[in-house]
Amino acid sequence: MKKLALVVVFLFGSLASFAQDQPVPYRSVFVELGGSGLAYSFNYDFRFDKTRIDTWGMRVGAGGYKIGGDSFFSLPVLVNKLYGKDERFFELGLGMTFFGVNNESYSYCQSFDANGNCVGPLVTEESDVNFILPVDGSPSLMGTMNIGYRKIPENGGFTWRVNLTPIFNNNGFWPLFAGVGLGYAF
Repeated sequence: MKKLALVVVFLFGSLASFAQDQPVPYRSVFVELGGSGLAYSFNYDFRFDKTRIDTWGMRVGAGGYKIGGDSFFSLPVLVNKLYGKDERFFELGLGMTFFGVNNESYSYCQSFDANGNCVGPLVTEESDVNFILPVDGSPSLMGTMNIGYRKIPENGGFTWRVNLTPIFNNNGFWPLFAGVGLGYAF
């Protein structure tokens, strides 16, 4: 009987130490619509402490598009902290997003003759270089904050997030920008 009790205690002790040795999913990759990447971005997020999820971490990403003559590119970099336990976490973060915008210029004629040919001056106008807030040219920096909810499975797997992402620069502050992300934690 004592041998059986000793074997049971040994097995439970081994299982408990095995459960403690399982790695936590301190990294994730995700795509985010809106948020710190401004339009959308592909991101890598990691915790500085590999043994805990509810700790300080960092996120880096890249996003962009090209439609016709207009193009946009962004590089978000944020430091963040997760608060919570189990699979549910509140996230606070602060960072900067480097971005570049190339808007196509367009030209038009001010007056035409009877046959439809341009006879007046040709006027060329540049599109505004703005993304939510006015910016002083391109490339530029936008400050970003992150206030959100993140669901991370304890053993890794499908993860998602929703967040409010206030943005700011030297021309103003926009508190109502948001983002939604889907990805994989490992």
